[in-house]
Amino acid sequence: MASRAVRRPGAALVLAATLAVAAGCAVGPERQSSAGAATAPTAATPSAAAAPTAAAGTPAGPSSTAPPPAAPARVPKTLSFDAKTLDGTTFSAAALAGRPVVLWFWAPWCATCASQAWTVAEIAPTYRDTVPIVGVAGLGQQKAMKEFVTEFDLAGTTQLDDRAGAVWRRFKVVEQSTFVVLDRDGKVVHQGFLDGESLTRQVETLARG
Repeated sequence: MASRAVRRPGAALVLAATLAVAAGCAVGPERQSSAGAATAPTAATPSAAAAPTAAAGTPAGPSSTAPPPAAPARVPKTLSFDAKTLDGTTFSAAALAGRPVVLWFWAPWCATCASQAWTVAEIAPTYRDTVPIVGVAGLGQQKAMKEFVTEFDLAGTTQLDDRAGAVWRRFKVVEQSTFVVLDRDGKVVHQGFLDGESLTRQVETLARG
């Protein structure tokens, strides 16, 4: 009985040692593999390394700049002329290209022109930038033309001195009072008489586009 009691602890120790060795062999490779994965350096991918990083405050590239200004409007043949205003300023009709324009051919002694002058003086400032109204004075003396402009408060609108009749002949105008209405492409859409109401309606329609 005593010899059996001595052998059992020895057998237990041997069994415990065997199990420990077996357990160490079982977990060893996995531990080494995990440790290697954790400590191995990570190489940066080429795309990440090559991608440039914009520094703070760096100006935006060309793609974000403002668009270039629009090209100037094509000048139609009807507006390809220069003249002088009643106050002696050089006038270039080409500056009106791209907008509807109303040319008003008048004479200083014309009673019909005088009746229309009030309407022109009233609406021209309102539509100055959208539908310019340009007076073309002819068939009279410069002094009388200037007096007409003063009397009917037309100084705020462009008034051409066409005593030589160059602009009148250009548009084949043979009598006063005549309105020549051009659309934004420079095409004549009306030429002839307009009373105050009809003139206002024409200008309002052109301004709406």
